[in-house]
Amino acid sequence: MNTTTSRSLALVPLFAALLAVLGLIPKIDLPLGVPITLQTLGVMLAGCLLGPRRGLQAVLLFLAAVAMGLPLLSGGRGGVGVFFAPSAGYLVGFAFGALATGLVMSRLPANTPRRAATSAFIASALGGLLVVHVCGVIGLVNLANLSWSQALWGTLVFVPGDLIKCGLCAMVIHTIARGLPDWQFGGRIAP
Repeated sequence: MNTTTSRSLALVPLFAALLAVLGLIPKIDLPLGVPITLQTLGVMLAGCLLGPRRGLQAVLLFLAAVAMGLPLLSGGRGGVGVFFAPSAGYLVGFAFGALATGLVMSRLPANTPRRAATSAFIASALGGLLVVHVCGVIGLVNLANLSWSQALWGTLVFVPGDLIKCGLCAMVIHTIARGLPDWQFGGRIAP
């Protein structure tokens, strides 16, 4: 196994741990049954920095740890039961969101810090915001027995905060692009 592969594999559990650490920040409970957390920021960063495959692996590792009962979700939640709660669609959306964010990031320009940041914002908005919310709405309809319009209106409360998270992700990517100009954003293969 070469050094690049070893480093890439080491980043998967590191980003799963980042998702867990972002869960330590207290959640804000909403009547919808879905809390506001910072963990979607971790999903965005995983996709942008690791790419679609490794970002997905990091989120799946995190979700497996949650399913085994580790209290890694915001508010100290964990166990199989969280996958049957109203927020379950959002949790499943974490995996699809990291995958989509990584796919978009891998196809956008990242050859300068500014372009990398702009690409990260776009990738985060499409993957970490749109994809996660689509999955969340599906979960609300199926698990919370909301109508489609109720679920769509209910998820809109998250959008302003998630746009701020997209901006934070872009700032982190800009900083990394300046400090580590050889970083392969979106899991690109080095030339």
